[in-house]
Order: sequence, then C-alpha cells, then structure tokens
Amino acid sequence: MQIVPLDRKKHDRKGFDCGVEALNNYLKLIANQQSAKDNSRTYILEDEKKDGSIVGFYTLTMVNLELNSLPINLKTRHPQSHSAGLIARLAVDKHYTKRGFGALLLVDTLKKLVIASDVVGFPMLVIDAKEGAVAFYEQFGFTAFKDESNKLFISVADVRASFK
Repeated sequence: MQIVPLDRKKHDRKGFDCGVEALNNYLKLIANQQSAKDNSRTYILEDEKKDGSIVGFYTLTMVNLELNSLPINLKTRHPQSHSAGLIARLAVDKHYTKRGFGALLLVDTLKKLVIASDVVGFPMLVIDAKEGAVAFYEQFGFTAFKDESNKLFISVADVRASFK
C-alpha cells in the first residue's frame, strides 16, 4: 500500500465510505477543488490490489493558533506563534477498519508536517477530531484544548522526538 496525492482521474472517490457523511462528501466533492486552489492537500492510501480503491485519506493545511487555549508552558514558550499545521481530515473506509490503517495515515501526516515545519517553522500540530475519535489521537500524544474537547494539539518538538 502506498500513500500518494489524491488524483481525481485515478482514485475512486465515489466508492469511499468511512461512515461519516461529512468526510465522505469532502473527499468526493471538495478535496480536489481545495487542492487546486492551494488551500489544502489531500493524500490517499491506495489499495494496490483493487485498482483505484481508497483505503483511507487525510487532508493537511494550516490554521491560526489560539495561544490562549494552550497550556501556560506552551504559551510562554511560543508567545509569537500564530500558525499551526492542521490535520483537517483523516478517515478510513469502513471495509478497512481495525487493521491499523488509521495509525499508518496519522504517522504519515506527522512526518509530512514535521518536514513542513522544518521548512517554514511552526511549533504546533492541531486536529479537529470527529466525535468518537479523540481517544485515537490521545494515544499518539495529542492533548485536547482546554475549551474544545474535540480539538487537539501536539508540539512539533514532541513529534520530532518521537521519531528519533
């Protein structure tokens, strides 16, 4: 299996179903448009045994960092930071769940965002978790913002250290 940029001519977006209509619709209707406008990038985990089948996907972009929502130690460490990498979406098709593909996708997002931070510099990664997904991200070290339980963060420094 391989993670590649979304290709509307190659990937079967209509056949994808993760069980969350908003995520399905994003992939089917919006992801290509957002990429073409340089607003985000969507990557696909391909099922190489089924031509064009999508095992899962994620979308990356940037977001404004709300410093007041961070713990005091991070606010103090990054007082001038206003941007963060955003994992805007991450989903696995229902036919491929419970096989570690979500973790595989998440690790790939983290690697890409650390590389992006090395180039342009931002201290935090943020994810807006869909209902029921918070525990999944917490097991990878993400922490919920104090005022939004479904919005989580992790420092780039912590991610970088975990890869060493």
